[in-house]
Parts: sequence; C-alpha cells; structure tokens
Amino acid sequence: MNTQEAKIKIEELTEKLHYYNYKYYQEHISEIADYEFDMMLEELQALESKFPQFQRVDSPTQRVGGTITKEFPTISHQYPMLSLGNTYNEEELIEFDKRIQKRLETENYSYICEMKFDGAALGVRYKNGLLELAVTRGDGKKGDEITANVKTIKTIPLKLHDGSSLPEAFEVRGEVMITKDNFERLNQQIKSENKKLKAEGKKEKTLLANPRNTASGALKMQDSSEVAKRTLDCFLYDIYGENLPFQTHEEALLSMKNSGFHVSQTWEKCNNLTEVLEFIHHWEQKRHELPVETDGIVIKINEFKQRQILGATAKSPRWAIAYKYKTEAAQTILKSITYQVGRTGAVTPVAELEPVKLAGTTVKRASLHNANEIERLEIRLGDTVLVEKGGEIIPKITGVDTSKRSEDSVPLSYISHCPECQTGLIRAEDEANHYCPNETACPPQVKGKMIHFISRKAMDIDGIGKKTIEQFYENQLAQSIGELYELTKEQILELDGFKERSAENILKGLEKSKNQPFRKVLFALGIRYVGATVAEKLADYFKSVDKIASSSLEELVDVPEIGTRIAESVFAYFNDSQNQELIQKLKVIGLQFKEIESDLHTSDAVGILEGKTFVVTGKLENYSRGEMEQFIKENGGKVLSGVSKKLNFLIAGEKAGSKLKKAEKLEIPVLSESEFLEMLA
Repeated sequence: MNTQEAKIKIEELTEKLHYYNYKYYQEHISEIADYEFDMMLEELQALESKFPQFQRVDSPTQRVGGTITKEFPTISHQYPMLSLGNTYNEEELIEFDKRIQKRLETENYSYICEMKFDGAALGVRYKNGLLELAVTRGDGKKGDEITANVKTIKTIPLKLHDGSSLPEAFEVRGEVMITKDNFERLNQQIKSENKKLKAEGKKEKTLLANPRNTASGALKMQDSSEVAKRTLDCFLYDIYGENLPFQTHEEALLSMKNSGFHVSQTWEKCNNLTEVLEFIHHWEQKRHELPVETDGIVIKINEFKQRQILGATAKSPRWAIAYKYKTEAAQTILKSITYQVGRTGAVTPVAELEPVKLAGTTVKRASLHNANEIERLEIRLGDTVLVEKGGEIIPKITGVDTSKRSEDSVPLSYISHCPECQTGLIRAEDEANHYCPNETACPPQVKGKMIHFISRKAMDIDGIGKKTIEQFYENQLAQSIGELYELTKEQILELDGFKERSAENILKGLEKSKNQPFRKVLFALGIRYVGATVAEKLADYFKSVDKIASSSLEELVDVPEIGTRIAESVFAYFNDSQNQELIQKLKVIGLQFKEIESDLHTSDAVGILEGKTFVVTGKLENYSRGEMEQFIKENGGKVLSGVSKKLNFLIAGEKAGSKLKKAEKLEIPVLSESEFLEMLA
C-alpha cells in the first residue's frame, strides 16, 4: 500500500468506526458484529503505526489508551462548576418552589428533573466538532486536565455526529461512572488474581470499594490503557458556551443527543411541583433497575432567562436543587469486631457482619467509629443490627434490635492493647478515640506515615505507591521515612515485579522530592492535626523548621488559626528525641527545611500586606471571596477563618452577617472591597 492509499484507507476506517460507535452508543443499534468492529480497529491501528502522519486527532484508536501522564496540569474552569444544595424531604422542596415563585414573581415556569448519577463530575471542551480538553471538577474553580484518560470512554464522542446546531467552541458537563456489572466484573478479576497470588505466597490485592470511587480513581490513573480496561461510562447533562442557540434546558438536552452526546433518557419536563414529586416517587424504587448507581434527583429550572434572574450564591445555583432519597436500611447479624490502626495511631473498631444486600451492593463491614459509639448503641456480639448506607456509599450501624438478642450475650469490652504491636492504648479525657502511642514501631503507623509522606499532596514521589511501601517495609528495606532515601537500585531489583526502569524511576522520584518546599515537607512529616493548610501557615509564620522546633507552646498558640490542640501536638512532636533525629537525618539528606519567599508569594507587590491578617465575608461586588483571599496571600497577608482579637482587618461585602457584628464589637477595622483595593494600590 502506497502513501496515498494509506491516507485514504485511514480516513475511511476512522469515519466508519465513528459511525458504528454512534449507532451503538447513542441509538443502541449494532450494525456489525463485535469481531468485525475489532478487526477494523486493529487494521486502523496497524496503518496508523506505519503511517503516523495520517493519524487524526479524533482517531478511534485513542479509545484503547496508551498515553502515560506523570502529572495532571491544573486548568481553570471557564464556567465555575458549582455544587448543588441538597434536601432529603418534600417539605424543603415545597419551600424551594415557593422561593422560585417569589423571586420570579410568576407562576409561569417549568422544571427539568434528571437522575442524580453517582460518579465523578467532568467538564469536556469541544472546538470545531472535536474533543479538545477534559477537566475534573476539582474545587469548582480549577480541576485536573485528564484528556488522554477521558478519550478512552467510548460514550464520550471524540468527534460530534452532527454539531451544526452548536457553536464553534463549547463545554459539556457530565458524570463519569462505572456500571454495576462492570464493577462486579473488575472485582471478580481481582478475586481470580488473588487465588494465584495466594498460591504463590504473595500479598493479595484489595477489592474495589464501590463504583463511585472506582470511577473517580480511574480518571487519575497515569496509564490511559489501564483506564480503558475499566470500561467507564458517562452521561452528559449540561452545556455551556457563548451564544448557545437554546432558550431552555429541554432544548439543550435534545440538541446534545442529536449531536452525538450520551444523554440519559430518564429526564423529564415537569410543569409544576406536583409533577416533580410524581417523578421522584416514580424513581424511588425503579432507579435500582438502572445499570448505574444513583442517589437522588436533580431539579432544575427549565428557562435559561429565568435562571439568570434567580442567579447563584458563591457555592450553589438558586435555580437548582438535589433531592436525595432516604438512606436504605437492612438487618443483619454482628459476627465480630476487628480493630484497625491508622497512621496517627487512632484505633477504629469495625463491625464484621453477616453479608447483606443494601442499595445494590453487598455489605460485610461497617465502622463503629470509637468506644463511645459502641456504648451508645449498647451493641453486643451476635446482635441483630440495623445497617444503613450514609450517602448511599458508607455503611453504618444505626441501631440494635434487642428483642432478638440472645439471653447469654454479654456486654462488649473495648480492647486495652494495640492489636498490631500490643502496646497499651491511651485515651485523652477530651477525645473519643483510643490511640496506640507506639508511633515509631507499630507497623500500620509506620507504613501509614511512609505512605502519607510519598503522597501527591506531600512529597509527591513518582514511582512509589502504597503497595511499594508495603514491600519495602515487609522486606526490611525501608522501615522509616529516612530509610527511603538510603535505598539502592540493587535492593529494589531484588523485589518481585521491579525492573531496571521502575527502580530508576523510584530513585529519580526520591531525588526530585528534595526540591519540594518546606511547607510540603512539614505536611509530609505526618504531625498529628497538621494538615496541608496548617503546614503552610506554620511555614509562612516561622519560615524554618528550627524556629518551629525552638518555639514555646505559647508562641505556637499565638500563630493565627493555630489552636491549643494543634500547638500542643506540634510542640510534643518537636520535643521528641526520635523525631529530632529524623529531622536531622532528613536535613543531611537534603530536604528543604526553610521556606523560600518565592514559594509562598508570587506577586510583584510582595510585602504590602506583610504581617497583616484578614477575613473576607459577605457578597463582594467585583470579586469572589476566593479571588480576594488570593490577592491577600499574594501580597504577603494572611487569611484567617474566623474573627478574633488576632484579626487586623475584616473585608465586608453585602449581607456580611455575624462576622461583621463581631468585628465591630471587637473594634476591628472593617474595609469595603474598594477600600481594600486602595490599600493594595
């Protein structure tokens, strides 16, 4: 085949495969056998491999994956991905409808009701009819760019079937899910693999927890070919862009479907609240017949002009609400209680249950949280217990049927020693949890700290994951944070599953982590109560680990937003001799224990607000609260969460409320938005 023939054949196969994909996923019609489709795809792959210059950006071969993404760039959303307000009862829906009527000053409006699918929210941008970019929800303002992974989802079109009614550039929003059948298939594969691993004396893989987490986790996998194996699905339910040719959401959904988007046909237009309630009642049980998990109904105003009138709060649109179905419950038997130890030493009791079907899945375990919860429930071994799924996902025990209790049952006694290392447990007077104090030798605590240390939000070390840490620990290659940096290539290659390249990637990742800023190192140490935000505040305030370590408890308490509990934990950590040795070891290794000014501030106006603290409240005229807080940080100021004597300024917009009253009472200066901007100038 010559070059020109290859080009023509690649074009022909690409168009045919797009057509068959559309017929199958949008119209549920199989015009050719699966085998024939696969053969065409293989032929296209072979031609593209030989003539890569003719591969199209919308080639169906991208569905197979193969792209490796080490880091997912952060992308700002063109249109904020707001969260919905929730309600669990019809009375609140009635109040919602009254607010709509009052704000619109009319009874002439309709709703669109849609199933609330339980997955991961996604924004996908199209340009000239081709998929251009895909972004996770993130914090609603920014998300991670995961285009390569999203292209493996067959129900998301790479090329529009008919985009004539849509503008040149637009964005669709949807929910990525995994069907119940595919979720079960993946777990069956893991079970099959575990039989082989067990026979070989190797550590077994953990089963996937639930469909939602499986879908969300798959979107962030580094190898898109692995994402393709998850067989994800996606329903698109919204569209954003300039000069959209629709007046209503109903028109938008119909146009999206005609253009080739996978739109669930469970939606319905409702002309009044009575019809909305009928829709909710209709799907309360029927939703379990759907192939994917759902947890409620989304109710939206249909007319776009009316949506503009209603507007939105900082977090949620006023024109939409989510109705959540009441949590389902089931009865089963409490067989036993096991105890899990976390990286901070907290011991969590877990109820081992007689398997019971609940909300579409089999429940075998449920958290009992702490000793107080066991006492509150007055639960005993062998009891018949009531199990619910909080938010349709997390099982919890909500009660005990004592009428079915055996006469010879006895009250439970909480364990007194750590189930992992046998150290005596401690429990502070003001805390509900029991703790194992053996931080440096209790296996799950040590491994947990190491896993936390290498995690993305901490040191972000490439090539190492939870299973790798467990291998290092169990083979006595690294049993502390510091020992990770002493690993050699030869040691890593001795372990099962590691080859030259993977060993080199681990060592490169460890070396690269030495450049992580001090605030990340501080967070990575895993000090109790010190999350990423607290670590940043401590780094910003003290600038170095030596100043933190030499601070008195009173000096730590004086740090804005660092309460007594956090201060006591930090003080205790840096006054422990073993932790002091670890810090010294990590210093020698080359980790960053001083904050560089450029790590915290990026503005040219650094220092204008140095040493000043702010709280932002109320509705601002030109900027969101998040944007205003960013201005403060970029110019050297600190943002506090609450009003106290430590606060220097309160920036107040409309409807400031209780924070404004408290600031006035404490005689703290109050600035308007314009006064604050003048301060910067």
